[in-house]
Amino acid sequence: MNIKQVKAFLSVAESLSFAQAANQLHLSQPALSLAIKGLEEALGGKLLTRTTRTIALTPEGDALVPIAKRLLAQWQDAEDEMKQRFALQMGKISIAAMPSFAGSLLPKAIQQYHQRFPNIQIAIDDVLSDIVVERVANNSVELGVTFEPQHSEGLTFYPLYNDEFIAILPNHHPLASQQELTWAALLQHNFITLQRPSSVRKMIENTLKDANIDLTVAFDAHQLTTVIRMVSEGMGVAVVPATCRQQIREQNVVERPITSPSIARTVGVICKPRSMLSIAAAAMLDTLMDAFTQPITQSESAS
Repeated sequence: MNIKQVKAFLSVAESLSFAQAANQLHLSQPALSLAIKGLEEALGGKLLTRTTRTIALTPEGDALVPIAKRLLAQWQDAEDEMKQRFALQMGKISIAAMPSFAGSLLPKAIQQYHQRFPNIQIAIDDVLSDIVVERVANNSVELGVTFEPQHSEGLTFYPLYNDEFIAILPNHHPLASQQELTWAALLQHNFITLQRPSSVRKMIENTLKDANIDLTVAFDAHQLTTVIRMVSEGMGVAVVPATCRQQIREQNVVERPITSPSIARTVGVICKPRSMLSIAAAAMLDTLMDAFTQPITQSESAS
């Protein structure tokens, strides 16, 4: 049974005229008769009785009429919904993003997207960068924004910008008078960072290990916003991604480039191959790519 057969049957059942139904459906009468015959064969019995002058529904045909109407209504609803989805007039996307991006730069892209496609619902999940990749891989979300992962089998990574880490200090800190800081100078003071297994913590530890610099952590926290707040309260110093610049300035702390060594990672969108994305998610990917084309650098933070 197919939708064309159902439409043919319902048209004949309502008009009780093959000629009128054929004209309404823009079919020849033989083609209409074949459609009805095919439906009857598929269902296993007669739906119509036909003489040279009259057409009538069998009891089974009469029972099929309300069912056929429901099927056609559901089909029309499905067709309308899919057309709206392909036209980006309805739909929903889910995005996982590391907190430093979700709390600073992502709202800009969301606003741009919403202005273009106001009927698309957007769900945002701010999680650690490693979890972002997991969420995309297990289909919990379509798009993720994170640091470029070392392993992303079956996923595609679209670079957005280069994120250089910066040092942050309390106001009136002794090092605030310097325009650029080294790790050797910074680590003379209480150091605050994220808890393991944060990728930010891992990058800092690995970079310093390669440079033969010992890292002693005075305080650690689960979220970068907490780290920044602790710095603003004068509890110590920290090194964070430059993506956090908005939160840094809101907390009124000092930011400076950090060198010897410097740390930088590429931030981008990770997702399944583009051909596997929904139309709505593909449009969001394009929005993110268009919105973030300039690098987030230390030199910018020093200005």
